[in-house]
Amino acid sequence: MLKKVILTNNATGRSLETIVDTDTDAKALVGAGKAPNETAKVSAIGGADEFIQRMSAKKPSLDERVAVFSGLARCLERNISTIKSLELQTGRVSSPRYRGILAELAHQISIGEKLSDAMTAFPDAFPDDILALVRAGEESGRLSAVCNQIANSQRKTVRILKKLKTGMIYPAIVLVLAVAVTIAMSFTLVPAIAKLYGSMHANLPFATIAMMTFSDILIHQPYLAVVPFIGLGLLFKNWGKIYAQPPVQKFIIRLPTVGVIIRKSAATVSFRALAMLLQANVRISTALEITAASSSHIYYREFFTRVRDHVIDGLDLPESFLMESHWLGPDGRTISAVMQIASETGSANEMLDEIATDYEDELDTIANQIDKILEPVTMVIMGVMVGFLVYAIYGPIFGLSKVILPSKKPVAAASHP
Repeated sequence: MLKKVILTNNATGRSLETIVDTDTDAKALVGAGKAPNETAKVSAIGGADEFIQRMSAKKPSLDERVAVFSGLARCLERNISTIKSLELQTGRVSSPRYRGILAELAHQISIGEKLSDAMTAFPDAFPDDILALVRAGEESGRLSAVCNQIANSQRKTVRILKKLKTGMIYPAIVLVLAVAVTIAMSFTLVPAIAKLYGSMHANLPFATIAMMTFSDILIHQPYLAVVPFIGLGLLFKNWGKIYAQPPVQKFIIRLPTVGVIIRKSAATVSFRALAMLLQANVRISTALEITAASSSHIYYREFFTRVRDHVIDGLDLPESFLMESHWLGPDGRTISAVMQIASETGSANEMLDEIATDYEDELDTIANQIDKILEPVTMVIMGVMVGFLVYAIYGPIFGLSKVILPSKKPVAAASHP
């Protein structure tokens, strides 16, 4: 349910309207960030108004998640209570969803719930990997450090995504125009060519037949022209759910460049979490279990789960890493060697943290080169599409000479008696 909160400053008399997604007036006041020198008026939004507000209101974003965890880390470091820390973050977010979430978290903690348990009610805002890290912080007594780590990790993710979005603007415009031109040609040029080639009964290549078939479908069912754009919109909207599927993760990690980014991002979060847990003297098996849950990719979840099983069976950590190093890709043997050094020197925490830092530096380098990487990929895709269209439309022309000017059989010389 949406609540509209009108806050009026007692000193200036100015009012500010805020929308909070929550179920009670008390939580709405918390979510709106009511100050002591303000009066508030709360009203419920329902019916068509609620639908319009939900459609037009700002959606939760990664930037807000970064702001929440960054603010929590600062407050908890200064020994401010968790409830007060959550209430202080309401002024840093602008979406009704996050305002309501913060108010609900503060309420749940006030009645005795743990922060991680309260967060489980909001999987869209706090996915499994973040929940696992928060539980690790609660178990190790370093919740502020965990919140700071989550904020830094999410901040790097935001930076990489912004780089990707910036680099994808040009390819996206080019590809959308290419699709639009193809659809436009299917309604205009291709039908005329189809009549020409059909009247001559010429043998057509597969590309031309496919183009003519596509054009015929669009002419008889023109509403299908919007299907590609709707499909792209649904893909971007539901990408989080799609990516969560193991087959999708396995496919994407094999892609050039993108797979490297995915692998290094997952490794950074996982090794940083394991280093923090070991430094807090959490049992190795428990630390590996929590790390597996916090991993964002199935390969790393599988790796840490199997390592935990080997440790429970009596193997040491370096040997377990070595046995399952193939899950870590090309860097698996290197990481196993680092863990061997850590075992001999007793510096597992420092070495794991160093691995995570190295991956972060490599991610920053890749992020700065994304636009340069995407340009040739875009050119290749465009070249393939243009080449297909040119061949489909003009390829049969080179064979029309046989139809227009059929070869004449030589006339046999007349025989004389």
